[in-house]
Order: sequence, then structure tokens, then C-alpha cells
Amino acid sequence: MKKVTLQIPLVLPHVPDEKDRCVDQLVNRLRESEGLEKVHIQVQDSVPLLCLHYDPEKITIDRVRSLAQKAGAAISEQFGHALIEVQGIRHTRHARHIAAGLQAVPGILEAAVSASGMVRLEYDATQTDASAIHGALRRMGLEIIDPEVPAARFLTVSAGGKDEAAHVHGEGEAHEGAHHHTHGGLFGKNTELFFSLLCGALLGIGFGLSFAEAVPAWVSLTLYIGAYFFGGFYTAREAVQTIARGSFEIDFLMLVAAIGAAILGEWAEGALLLFLFSLGHALEHYAMDKARKSIAALADLAPKKALRKQNGQTVEVRIDELRVGDIIVVKPNTKIAADGVVVAGSGSVNQAPITGESMPVDKEPVSDAGKDWSAETNISDVNRVFSGTLNGNSTLEVQVTRAASDSTLSRLVKLVNEAQTQQSPTQQFTDKFEKYFVPAVLILVVLLNFAFLVIDEDFADSFYRSMAVLVAASPCALAISTPSAVLSGVARAARSGVLIKGGRPLEDLGVLTALAFDKTGTLTEGKPKLTQVVTLAEMDETALLKAAVAVEALSDHPLAKAIVRDGTERLKGMDIPVASQLEAVLGKGIKATLGTDTVYIGNVELYQSLDGPVPPAGVIEQVQSLESAGNTTMLIRKNEQYVGIIALMDTPRPEAAPTLKRLERLGIRRMVMLTGDNQHVADAVAAQIGLTDAWGSLLPEEKVAAVQRLRQEVSRVAMVGDGVNDAPAMANSTVGIAMGAAGSDVALETADIALMGDKLETLPFAIGLSRKAKRIIRQNLWMSLGVVALLIPLTIAGIASIGPAVMVHEGSTLLVVFNALRLLAYRDHA
Repeated sequence: MKKVTLQIPLVLPHVPDEKDRCVDQLVNRLRESEGLEKVHIQVQDSVPLLCLHYDPEKITIDRVRSLAQKAGAAISEQFGHALIEVQGIRHTRHARHIAAGLQAVPGILEAAVSASGMVRLEYDATQTDASAIHGALRRMGLEIIDPEVPAARFLTVSAGGKDEAAHVHGEGEAHEGAHHHTHGGLFGKNTELFFSLLCGALLGIGFGLSFAEAVPAWVSLTLYIGAYFFGGFYTAREAVQTIARGSFEIDFLMLVAAIGAAILGEWAEGALLLFLFSLGHALEHYAMDKARKSIAALADLAPKKALRKQNGQTVEVRIDELRVGDIIVVKPNTKIAADGVVVAGSGSVNQAPITGESMPVDKEPVSDAGKDWSAETNISDVNRVFSGTLNGNSTLEVQVTRAASDSTLSRLVKLVNEAQTQQSPTQQFTDKFEKYFVPAVLILVVLLNFAFLVIDEDFADSFYRSMAVLVAASPCALAISTPSAVLSGVARAARSGVLIKGGRPLEDLGVLTALAFDKTGTLTEGKPKLTQVVTLAEMDETALLKAAVAVEALSDHPLAKAIVRDGTERLKGMDIPVASQLEAVLGKGIKATLGTDTVYIGNVELYQSLDGPVPPAGVIEQVQSLESAGNTTMLIRKNEQYVGIIALMDTPRPEAAPTLKRLERLGIRRMVMLTGDNQHVADAVAAQIGLTDAWGSLLPEEKVAAVQRLRQEVSRVAMVGDGVNDAPAMANSTVGIAMGAAGSDVALETADIALMGDKLETLPFAIGLSRKAKRIIRQNLWMSLGVVALLIPLTIAGIASIGPAVMVHEGSTLLVVFNALRLLAYRDHA
């Protein structure tokens, strides 16, 4: 039965991926349709498939398509997705409170909130809308900076008959958003810090006056109460919000401990607890803000205005007024305002903000300045420019190929912002741990209040001990340890042209032991180069090259173009004769007339099928020797005489061998090349660059099986490719890594990690950064859990009181945050 492809952008235009709730809704609605016997999602060769089983006697494929489109349209109207930027989220625990509060709002199906200010939502549009969501956010004390940074992606589904299935793929859309991370309040973004300092000042003055006999005791008490107010303001607010949702978290524990100290008359200790806790929060917010600003700086790379040519004039316009096809003028030493191609002028451009390249890249104009380049997919790097990059000392004219909201920079900013809402495995573990740990602490504290019934002490002593345990057991450091490291790692990577899509790929990349590489364009240049010229008979190399270039100049075959390009370079401006009467011979080569001679160029099989002398055994041996070294060979015959052999090869990247050495030093034990080329070519390339394995003659589906086999052997493996043809293999790997993602929408969307520049040497940096992040996350985890494990028995035994406990507790919180911030200064030393 004929296969029919449905374009699901018409059906589900706002769906992040195939696991989305909307896909379930689509499946459920289609199941209700008469004639569709079974509708389900399955994974085949790593690709998620929407399978439609139907009775062709009851329903036609056209009817199936219509049903899918109608169901999808209804679902698209019903379910929405949004990425909103807010300010006022103070720390990770506050982000969790916001997420829990949003999920309690009628109509919101899923909410993920980052401490950096990004809110990702999935909602039922029949029950709520954008204004209701914005109102809920404002009621939570948040200010909306960017009301919607859309997270729209597309699904493509093909529906077939009984054994046919539908492929689900993802593509993306991006929009720009402003990035201002402040913390509102009476004193603006520093309100919590000022409140904390006021708390400390009142505590210090009150404590000092308590030693002055002339000052009444009520004066110090009043100052302590003032310290309680300022130090406990945010803590109490968050504790009330938490209790209102029927749960208990760290802020509640701290508030109870402070109130308990006041009940016992230990106002100074309670005020000290709130002072250090609020100061820790404020400094934590300040430290985390450094990582946020590193990400926010990405959005400020693009200029706000551009010089557009219109009617012979140059007019300054806002970048959101630029349209595809416009010509903009980029003056020397200014930022480029849009993605596009150079149509006039030449010079160097600093692309470091996008691709991480340390050296400026030379740019040249395209051959056809009047062509619409927006639909062109294979634009050369020397012609393409990106928004936010810095022009050198020359003036360029650029044809805009993408609107500002869809530029590579905008997509990068959006994807980094989305990444902030994704939890890493360690963060999921710590959240789950806290969920059970906090109630357990509360039970322990209640039991400790009755310790006076078992041991010889007053109730006040038992109560004080229980309050000290409350402080000691509050896992503040644990809550912030992983998010701070993930945020810092993602920010540091983005600064060097590496997009890491969240905590999971950041952690997974750090534990890899094997890498699988696509060959063409990843380990090799991706285009054939003339590697050897072998002369036979009496002809010298110059004459042989001239004949080959003259004949191949008539052909548009990629190998012919490589011979012309590299041969002309070798001949260095010499006059090249003109050939004529090009003719393809049996699909194995070509022949042409050069002067009075007939010249043949092709493989050995060509000459075995032609009239005339067959190649001598010695010549065939030379051809086979070159091919065994990975070359593609062309044998040249002039009239009846074999005059030479030309060898071409997709040569390894110059940086491939040193990069693999660096990866080996990082602990990558297996490095495997997967290629569709024959095994001889694979082995030759592997030997040149130092791979541990080379698997050749693989079809695309066999690459998937190869990755699966590698995972069985070494457990964790990354697939490195261009993100387009390698998408199924990437999906089967632990981590999918795409190179050259700045020029590829598909690569940006399909990979877990995208190397924005087409630079293989960026890979060791990304892996080294992830290893460092993994170590820091582990250090933070042990540090935060170790402090809790140490303080709980010390406070239960009465060795540590509230004062020392809170100092160690808050000190550990700041320590893990600043330990995580070390990632922002990471340098690649591999």
C-alpha cells in the first residue's frame, strides 16, 4: 500500500517532542475514529513512530490524513506551550515553590522553573490562557520580563497501512527575549541583602547593648525583634507559601528553629540564625546571578539597529524591521545585525561569540549577489555571517537570510534558556532525597522534644536541642549544589560556542568512555582532494595535470571539480589547454578531445570494457596500492597509451589527530569511526589519525546498530556527527553531539550537545568541562551531605548549639555555590 506523509506542522505546531502530552491526546482521539484499529507510539531504529493500523475497506488513507489533521488542529487549539522569563526568583528552592504553585493553577499541566528566571509551561487552553498564567506569576511576586519566548517545534508523521509507520521528528523555532535578572523589593534587586544587613546591624547593636547595665533589657529585646523582622521577612513569606501547599521545606525548618529560640528566650541566637540564613540567601542569589549574567550576555550580542539599503539610500532601522532579502551595510568594527550572506566587500569577522573560534574568519562575497540565498542550505563558511559577530576593518554588504527572531543567536539564546529548566540526574536525586528527608527531620525533632522523659534534663533543654537539630538538618547546601554547577557549566560552555541542553547531557558527557564518529565532514574535510599524481610512459607531471584539468573542466562531477581546483593550484597560473567533445563512457569515466588526441579518464573497469589495450599488470598493481591506502583513483589514457594515475581522497582534518590525542588523555578509551566508505578507506583514515576502531561499509541503519553494539560493550558512548544524517545514531547514543550547528537548524534541534563552530578541537573542551562539572557536582554533594551528617549527631549530643550549627550550615551553602562558580573560569588544559 502506498505510503502517505502527513506534515504535522499543520497538526501539532507547538509540541516540544514526541513524549509530550499533546501526542498522547492525538493518539487517544484517533483511537476513537471508526476504521482505525490501533494507534500507538513505538520506537524503531531509534526513531519514534506514530503507527496507524486501519482497515482499508472501512477507511482510506486520505480519510486517515484528514482525521489526523482535524484531531491535531483541535489539540493545537486546546494545548499550549510557553517559555516565559521572569524576575524575582531568589534561589533554587524558591523556583521549586513557584513550579509547585503553577501546577496547582487550573489548566496548567506541567511547569518547570529555573532559579535563573525561566519558566516553561504546558497548559490546557480551554481552562486557562496567557493572561491567567501571567496573573498567577504576578501573584507569586514575580515580574514578567519576556511574556513568551516560544518553545515551538514541529512533528512530522507519515501514516501507512498495516505494516507502515509514521516517523516523528523535531525541528525548532526560536525567538529573541530580553534578559534582565533583578530581584524586586523596597530596595530594588538588593532588597534581600539590605534586609539581611539590617538584621545583622540590629543584632549587633542589641547584643552590644545587652552588656551595658545602664540600658534596659527591653531595648536589646526590641532590636532583636527588629532583627527577626528583617532577617525572617523572606524566610517567613516562603514558609507560608510552602505550608499553604501542604508541604514543608528548609525555610519552614529555619523559621521554626528561630521561633523556638525566641520561645526559650534565646533571642540573640534566633536573630543570628535568621541573619546568617538571610545573608546566605542573598549572597547565594548574588553568586548565582554571575552565572545568569553570563547567559544573559548572549542576548546582548546582537545590535539593536541596522543600516538597511533601500532606494539607493542607507537607512537606520530596528533589527526587528529587517526582512529576509534586505541588504544591510556593516561598517568596520561594528556588530553584524542579522544572519546572512556577504554580497559585497570582503574582510575578516570575529565569530567567537557564536562559534567559539579564537581567530577571525575571512569572508568573501557570493558569486551571485542577486540570488535569494534564504532557501539555500549549502552556503560556504566564507560567504555566511551570523548576527552578533564582529566585523573587522572593512565594509561589508550582507543579504539577510533570516529574520532577527529566527537568527542563530536567537535560537542559541532560546535553547540555553530552555536548558536551564532541565534537571540533571543528580538534581532529580537530591530533590527526591529532600522530599523524604525533610518530613523525617520533622519527626525526629518532635521526638527530641520528649527527650527530657528519657534523660535527666529540663524540657527547655530538650526543646533547644531539637531546634539546633532543625538547623543542622536543613539541607540548604544540598538544594543549591547541583543547579549552581549546571547553570555555571552551561553558561561557560555557551561562552565558547558549545550548546549543552541541560544538566543531563552535561553530566552524561562527563562519564563517557567511548566516542563514535561519523567520517565525512567530521573527521575528514568532507570534500575530495588531489593527493597524488603518478606519471607513466614518457609524460611528465605538468603535462599530465594540464591534460587532466582540461578534460575534467568540462564535467560537473564532484571529483572532476576537485581535480580542476587542486590541479590548477599546482600548475600555478600556467596556461591550460581547452578540451572539447566531452562524453561519458558507460558511467565509469569520461573521454574528450584535446587537440588531436583522445583522452580517457576513469576507473580500471572503464578500460576493461573499451576497445584497445587493457591496463598492464604493473599499472593495476599501482592502482590497487593507492586504493588500499584509501584513495579514489582515476587512470588516464591518451589515445592507446596509459600516461598516468590521479589519486583523490577525502583527507582527514588537520586537527583530527591532535584532537584524538587530547581525548585519549581525557580518558576516552574507545574512538570508533562509522562510515559508509569501504573498509580499506576506513582503515586508512583510522591509521592516519589514531582511531582505535574503524567500521566501514555501513548503511545508515547499520550505524544505529553499531552504536547499540558499542553501548553494550562500553555502556556510555557519544555519537559525533553533523546532526542531520546521523540523527538516528545520535538518538541511540548516551549523548548526541553535532558539529557545525551554527549553520544547521536540524543539528541545533536534534543534538544533546551542539558545537556551534565546525571545529573538532572544541570537543575536548566540552568533555573536559563536563568532567570538571561532574567532579564539582560530586564534591558539592558530598560536602552538603557531609555537613548534615556531621552536624545532626553533634547537635543531638548537645556538643553544637544553634549558633555554631547555623554558621557551619550557611558556610557550607556558600562554599558549594562558589565551588560551582569555578566552572565559569574553566580553561581547557587537555
